[in-house]
Amino acid sequence: MASKLTTSNRAGWAFALPGFGLLALFIVVPFFFAFYLSLTNQRLISPNPTEFVGLENYRSLLAISVLRIEPTRDDKGAVIRDADGNAQHPRVRTYTRNNPDYPQYAGMREWFRWNSGDVAKVVVASDVVFWKSLRNTFMFVLVVAPVQGGLALCLALLINQRLRGINVYRAIYFMPVVVSIVVVSLLWRFLYAEQGLFNAILQTLSFGMVEGRDWLGDPHTALGAIKAMSIWQAVGFHMVIWLAGLQTISPTLYEAASIEGASKWQTFRYVTWPGLRNTAVLVLIVITMQAFALFAQIDVMTNGGPLDSTTTLVFQAVERGYGKQDISGGATISVLLFLIVLAISLTQRYLTRER
Repeated sequence: MASKLTTSNRAGWAFALPGFGLLALFIVVPFFFAFYLSLTNQRLISPNPTEFVGLENYRSLLAISVLRIEPTRDDKGAVIRDADGNAQHPRVRTYTRNNPDYPQYAGMREWFRWNSGDVAKVVVASDVVFWKSLRNTFMFVLVVAPVQGGLALCLALLINQRLRGINVYRAIYFMPVVVSIVVVSLLWRFLYAEQGLFNAILQTLSFGMVEGRDWLGDPHTALGAIKAMSIWQAVGFHMVIWLAGLQTISPTLYEAASIEGASKWQTFRYVTWPGLRNTAVLVLIVITMQAFALFAQIDVMTNGGPLDSTTTLVFQAVERGYGKQDISGGATISVLLFLIVLAISLTQRYLTRER
């Protein structure tokens, strides 16, 4: 075995060495350097010397708890209610600021709350923006990954035909991929504007019954608008991958299915989809990694707003590392993001393994 690795494959290892070197230089080494920085209080520009703080950065990012707040009562012990009959509660800051009875909540801020009877249960966190970024990132991935992958497969099936002029359609579908994401984001920002094209189309189709809205200025629609744009922009790239997988399936399998009288759905289910298994694994992993790396659209279109409704982990890492000059904080988010993507990729690979 040793002789095969050193003698027979010597040329192969020599060709692979530059690739391994680049991966180590731009991925492995920066990761360990970021992990080291996450254990310090390093800032981009600071007169103070860098100190080792251990896991303090991780604790301040991940600290989260549920605060149970009893309703306010009068001298007779009755619950004080407002004009609508809702129970009133003390402010959250009475528990999180200079309260020696609740040291575990010190420095935390409210994220969201719900009521259980007259008792308010408030989710508080040391870094609410980080948790919002984590939620937004997962919401983006859970929508974009399946929709983009499914739409790309449909387009690949449509253009995988021997028709005159089919290459023109392939070029049209792939065109958004080669355009800079910054240019695409600027274009869609104008389309989403209150006086933009989308609102004009909606008003025309509804005969003026639907009023225009600022899609990127509304916390309820901003992230959804970015999802739609991101799906449109990258679907052509994954279409090409699906198309390459479709063209590796032997035509004799389709001929056999036709002879057996299989319907189009049966042909897709028992011939096309099994032949695309390895392609599906690749597309799923690539889409997931690209979705977690969402940054340019956010930076150009919303800058994380409104009300942090579109901020993501990558955007927060860059914003803290360079915007706020908190290198250690940005490095901590980067390490956590790497571990999340690694865990999800390994899980996907395990679930789609050969059985």
